[in-house]
Amino acid sequence: MDSSRSAKTVVSPRASFLSGLRTGCGLAAASFLLAVSFGAISASQGWGRIAPVICSLAVFSGSAQFALLAALGSGGGMAGAVTSAALINSRFVPMGIAIAGDLRGGRFRRALEGQAVVDASWAAAHLGGGRFDRYLLFGATAIQWPAWVAGTGLGVVVAPHPDLLHRLGLDVLTPALFLALLLDEVRRERINRLPALLGAMIAAALIVFLPAGPALVGAALAALIALVRAPARAGQAEEADGTTADEATADGTRAGGPTKAAGQAETPERALRRAHFDGEAAP
Repeated sequence: MDSSRSAKTVVSPRASFLSGLRTGCGLAAASFLLAVSFGAISASQGWGRIAPVICSLAVFSGSAQFALLAALGSGGGMAGAVTSAALINSRFVPMGIAIAGDLRGGRFRRALEGQAVVDASWAAAHLGGGRFDRYLLFGATAIQWPAWVAGTGLGVVVAPHPDLLHRLGLDVLTPALFLALLLDEVRRERINRLPALLGAMIAAALIVFLPAGPALVGAALAALIALVRAPARAGQAEEADGTTADEATADGTRAGGPTKAAGQAETPERALRRAHFDGEAAP
């Protein structure tokens, strides 16, 4: 109970929301560039000036909206275009199920809060153990959505040259998006610093010979180091604590030991957030 009160004092909803805004700034910049591409291409395909902006306001999904462009641009019908976009957006079903336990209110309010679930915000708000910081999610999405809509409007009005769209669109978006997520994760989890550094080195080497996408895929191999180091770090923490889960249960006097040992791999900020949400969920 005391730890929950302390967590609530340190990690307030406002602080979580502001943290989400900071995390979303880099993501919003990347989304803006991609939205310019969407607006310009959709205008060139005869969508007009209003329809692309309305699409970005309502759909707010780059992959789905570009699927619409591709399907309609290749001569496909509206039904096929909408179906392809819906299939791409079906990934939000398991993502929504995962975060449903951390949303609040009745069905309507939970459905409304669920609209903040977009790929990067969902990943940034994950606390581990299947728990999410809903206020960080709101903050990260709150800055990305207007950037996406504004970028679409700019692309519709200015209609940049296709070569410029290629250089400043996908070629910039993918590295910027992953860099923003990487910097935030490294800031919160020290154990990820070595894999992040190695991944950056691999990406820098591969980018000389490969496009940005394949280079990032190759750099993701560095994440295997984190998978190897995490169990070893957890084992060392448990050994340093001087007790195992079975010993703590048998003893009955150190019930918090295993939790403390496992929590040593987390940063204080993330541990406090987890305690705060556990306190909210308790009856």
